Amino acid sequence: MQNKKVILSDGSGGKSTHNLIKNIFLKKLGNPILNRADDSACLPLTTYRLPLCFTTDSYVVKPIFFPGGDIGKLSICGTINDLAVMGAKPLYISLAFIIEDGFEIEKLKEIVSSIAETSKKAGVEIVCGDTKVVEKDACDEIFINTSGIGIANNKLNISGHNARPGDIVIISGTIAEHGIAVLNARQELGLTGYLKSDVAPLNNLVEKMLKAGKIYVMRDPTRGGLATTLNEIAEQSNVGIELEEQKIPIKKSVKVACDILGLDPLYVANEGKLVAVVNEKNAQKILSAMKKHTLGKNSEIIGKIIKKSKGVYLKTGIGGSRILQMLDGDQLPRIC
Repeated sequence: MQNKKVILSDGSGGKSTHNLIKNIFLKKLGNPILNRADDSACLPLTTYRLPLCFTTDSYVVKPIFFPGGDIGKLSICGTINDLAVMGAKPLYISLAFIIEDGFEIEKLKEIVSSIAETSKKAGVEIVCGDTKVVEKDACDEIFINTSGIGIANNKLNISGHNARPGDIVIISGTIAEHGIAVLNARQELGLTGYLKSDVAPLNNLVEKMLKAGKIYVMRDPTRGGLATTLNEIAEQSNVGIELEEQKIPIKKSVKVACDILGLDPLYVANEGKLVAVVNEKNAQKILSAMKKHTLGKNSEIIGKIIKKSKGVYLKTGIGGSRILQMLDGDQLPRIC
């Protein structure tokens, strides 16, 4: 009979480990590459003859289940999105678990099912992985590490260094949803309204954008939110970025929650949004393509690159202006 909880011997490398891999991971994630169970995955990348993009990330979110997603879905979407905003087509993902002794098997199955569903929807394959089980209280339930490989079009040049005065800044939708949803669930605040994480894979949306026009910069504004991400772009490109506060989309329920908690939504994490810097001539065409996609229906032009000392400047709704600094410290810890 299968245990109802993960136990230390499940990470020993012996029979228990093999049963866990076979009955839970391979059952949901199996494919010809992963099923070989070799020490490394051999990937048929030579057929593409294109530059590779490679990324890695770790996920320690608390709680591991939250409105709109879970740590499994988050880990796959986060890795896909880091590749997609470089203009790469995500292909393969590695998946490593660090699981606490006593973790419920049913929770693990739910997380693995979420990973399988998300990766299938996005068209990526899980090709290798690892499982470690640590003593009780040595980690917080479960941590996941992922790495991703994608192929890039060698005609593209997308980088945070490419923003130039006159370029237009576009956001793909409403901001701050992931951070507020996680915080509400973690602290059991009981805040009402539609507070749900926006976690989603953005690779299909990016494909539509790239077909519509030239893109100079793309980033996914996760930790530190929109303001921090734009500060990073301003620093990399040595430019000023001017935003219009009234143009930045935010759901009323999220805005109310931020007001109650004293949080600035510009610094709250997103997990299913991207920000793009594009040529002014192509801006409307790219925006139109984004709005036709489910994940871009609330896209808006929110600002422009300006000839000013590097930094981010917000034109407020009352006609004033303020400088948006990079986030200093943690506004919301453990959101991914």
